[in-house]
Amino acid sequence: MNWTIYGMECVGALILFTCLIMIPLCKNPVWWIHDYPKDIQEKYFETHERIPTEVLSAPVFLKKGFAVLLALSILTALALAAGATDFKTGFLYAYGLWLLVDWYDCFFLDWVLFANVKRIRLPGTEHMDKAYHQKKYHVVRSVLGMALGLVPCLLCALIVEALG
Repeated sequence: MNWTIYGMECVGALILFTCLIMIPLCKNPVWWIHDYPKDIQEKYFETHERIPTEVLSAPVFLKKGFAVLLALSILTALALAAGATDFKTGFLYAYGLWLLVDWYDCFFLDWVLFANVKRIRLPGTEHMDKAYHQKKYHVVRSVLGMALGLVPCLLCALIVEALG
């Protein structure tokens, strides 16, 4: 496996992920409402029409399902481009990249940007500084993301094995 390519792919993945999250978020914070803490959602819904935010609701399931399929496609292409040729290398490559993005999402996007950039706060919740600085909420979500990541990363490894 080529570590230079892997490093460049890591940087590229972080940039792509940031764009995929931040562009819709800046245009319409409600797009990602299902990822906001419940107390922020409830405050928002006091003055706005309630929309589905449960994990198994159709809109959330479709967004998350599409994201997992997109991640599988990207991880597989990047693993092959970096030279992964067997199951173990494919899985370690994919899951390493998944963890990097997951932790970046938690510790930078959620803890720093999400907590401090007023533009991406839901309308009517701009004053809820304490709620936007909930670190435990984002760590728990990150751990769930780590578990969820096993599925596309294992599938990526199977594809790499089959093509390698």
